[in-house]
Amino acid sequence: DGNYVLMAGAHRLTVAQELGWEVIKVTCWTCNDDFAHLMEIDDNLAGAELTALDTAVFLAARKRVYEKLHPEARADAFRGNRHTGKLATDIMSFASSTAEKFGLSDRHVRRMVMAGENLGPDEVHQLRSAQKPIALKDLMEIGKIGNAAERYHVVDRLADGSARNAAAARKVWKAEASGQPQQVKDPVEEAFKGL
Repeated sequence: DGNYVLMAGAHRLTVAQELGWEVIKVTCWTCNDDFAHLMEIDDNLAGAELTALDTAVFLAARKRVYEKLHPEARADAFRGNRHTGKLATDIMSFASSTAEKFGLSDRHVRRMVMAGENLGPDEVHQLRSAQKPIALKDLMEIGKIGNAAERYHVVDRLADGSARNAAAARKVWKAEASGQPQQVKDPVEEAFKGL
């Protein structure tokens, strides 16, 4: 509607205003909502140091928008060559283009996206409130859990800090589900083993 909307650089704008700058260089784009959303995600990914959880969530969101803008890049859009059976595409995959843009490996991008895609909004909110940042390995482990009750148990344990990682929380869940008594570790013995 001819209105200007700030898509990236809110922190920079705030600092410039606090410094009393009257003129600020900007770049104006005419774009649709998807492109604007992609720019906002890219600004967040390229900006501050993000936790593994936030990076995974942003990369999963970026993949959804990217594939909406470039439907030919979706894995199910690739068609094999009828003679060789190999996949053929004329553009880079999402993982390749994102890895190149942010200086990451393809494999790392794929792992982060998979972790972000497997988390629900309520799980993301709960994991953000965890006492310590959630590691990528824990996000990958949560993504493998098919049982909803076990998944909520693991997320709860990581969020409240009662489990040191997702694998430990899964062991507790399995012990409780099988009816086995949970072994209580002697802190003195554990300290001795640590030496």
